[in-house]
Amino acid sequence: MAVESPVSQRATVTALLLLTFATGLVDAVSVLVLGHVFVANMTGNVIFLGFWFVPHSGVDMTAAVVAFASFVAGTVLGGRFARHLDTEVRRWLGVALGAEVVMLGALAILAGSGVLAYDDGGKLVLIAGLAVTFGAQNATARQFGIQELSTTVLTSTIVGIGFDSRLAGGTGQREKLRYGVVATMLGGAVLGATMTRFVVAPVIGLAAIAVAASAAVFWFGPAPAD
Repeated sequence: MAVESPVSQRATVTALLLLTFATGLVDAVSVLVLGHVFVANMTGNVIFLGFWFVPHSGVDMTAAVVAFASFVAGTVLGGRFARHLDTEVRRWLGVALGAEVVMLGALAILAGSGVLAYDDGGKLVLIAGLAVTFGAQNATARQFGIQELSTTVLTSTIVGIGFDSRLAGGTGQREKLRYGVVATMLGGAVLGATMTRFVVAPVIGLAAIAVAASAAVFWFGPAPAD
């Protein structure tokens, strides 16, 4: 059952779009820097795991397995937060997103200071930390029942664009929202990919800022109208 957001519909969409933007940023880092693996979108990793059955596929199977297992662990963590704190929704979201900010901030600092390298063991720690974080985010965001805004996956959103379009005999309902979601993740990916040509840790730090802004919207945003 969907949880009623503690803020208005517009504020809820804004907060979830900020989380979607963070997804584009970190998947740019994971794919372009950490070895062609997704930390927020598990569909791609399931495909990569399938490549394991093909010799010499060139896929880093260790990274894909770590990302997948860590993402699942993150969804378990997100479920624990939801079931123990969702009686006070603002507090639940503050704790869940606050934990995400702390994790992203710590990873950015460790990577930027050179404690975690972008290869070998350091790379796997970064992949695991990012995947746990975005697994928890996805588990949190899905509670709001906004199909277009899972914050990490666009497949159903893009299906909705085509299925409900006037070209398919639909009404174009929620068209602006769906295009906005796609553009937001695309924008995060473009910015992340551009920044990774020069820096990496600041991209993770920027994702932490986006999540912190989302948490602030949920904490301080206006309550829904009666």
